[in-house]
Amino acid sequence: MAEPTDASLSASLRGLDRDGRWLFALRTIRMFGYGFLAVVLVLYLAASGLDPLAIGAVLTLTLVGDTIVSLWLTTHADRLGRRRVLIAGSLLVVIAGVVFSLTDLLPLLILAGIVGVISPTGNEVGPFLAIEQASLTQVVSARRRTATFAWYNVAGYVATATGALIAGLLSQALISAGWHEVDAYRAVVVVYAAIGLVMAVLATRLSPDIEVPGAEARPDDGIARRLGLGQSRSVVLRLSALFSLDAFAGGFIPQSLMAYWFALHFGVSPATLGAIFFAANLLAAVSSLSAARIAARIGLIETMVFTHLPSNVLLILVPLMPTLPLAVLMLLLRFTLSQMDVPTRQSYVMAVVQPDERSAAAGVTGIARTIGAAISPSFSSVLVATAATAALPFYLAGGLKIVYDILIYRDFRKVRPEEETAS
Repeated sequence: MAEPTDASLSASLRGLDRDGRWLFALRTIRMFGYGFLAVVLVLYLAASGLDPLAIGAVLTLTLVGDTIVSLWLTTHADRLGRRRVLIAGSLLVVIAGVVFSLTDLLPLLILAGIVGVISPTGNEVGPFLAIEQASLTQVVSARRRTATFAWYNVAGYVATATGALIAGLLSQALISAGWHEVDAYRAVVVVYAAIGLVMAVLATRLSPDIEVPGAEARPDDGIARRLGLGQSRSVVLRLSALFSLDAFAGGFIPQSLMAYWFALHFGVSPATLGAIFFAANLLAAVSSLSAARIAARIGLIETMVFTHLPSNVLLILVPLMPTLPLAVLMLLLRFTLSQMDVPTRQSYVMAVVQPDERSAAAGVTGIARTIGAAISPSFSSVLVATAATAALPFYLAGGLKIVYDILIYRDFRKVRPEEETAS
């Protein structure tokens, strides 16, 4: 196994070239925008006069549209040009923000949500994540890839939290200054559109070094270019199936439902819930930085599995705790481990696929996770609300995630990235 010195966290940042710094800037401003909008989006739609059913339709169809657009763009990015697709995606952010700020007509909002890029949850949507991962892999050394991805994820966590905080403060300040609620929230949406323009400008600064050499000239041989995948299709589809299982398991107890369980079971106040999950996410962000150092010593697959397994056991233990402090302790311990597999998973996918299929691979595996995570909450929301079954989502999530860990270790422990096989 390679020595960890080349993968050190400080070296990974110092070693970023011009393209790497622009990619980090693009990630940071985008996640700031997603967090900025998500905190007021539903409030804005409600203040605009939409009823709950209409708001639900907008949010659902927005996510469906984002998924479809993202799949097409990411699976074609390596051929169309990564920089071009990043610019196009940024302009879709602008379109969505402009339309949402100008109209309250439901058909137009739905159309803008489907075609444009809007993040109702504050999480990643659009083609950006997959293409940026592929581009970073192109411009950083293999030994620094995992550490770079760790910092890349931390930048996103911090930017999202900052955006949400500033949007809340801005909205409250405008309302206190005498603005109508709908106008205060509309100001946030206008800023979101402006952030899309900034993203487009940042994307234009990227150099041809992020592109796959000769990708545009390479003919579509019709043999194995489904979903933009060729030689890597088998491994990507196998990984996608396993990642979908992991996301399906996680969907049984997302943070919103976990907070709901704490409120029902222990009577926790919203302010306390906010403090608990702020601490949990801070621990997750910090702990993800440890993933690179561990992976350099024991390997990517081993880090994914050996940190994920105990976190899933801790998840199962949460509802078994008799008191709130013990339940919170199990939760926080779980968050110190649960996100270590994120940068290692991203790095592993980039390492085991062909260079000209990295955007497509990240896109397909990301969409698989999105689909898996979208199914289970409809079941768990009912289970959590019933006293007799309230703990069941924890057991299902933890148990299925353990099954995922066993399966991915069994199937991929011998599929090694090149840097782990080099002597």
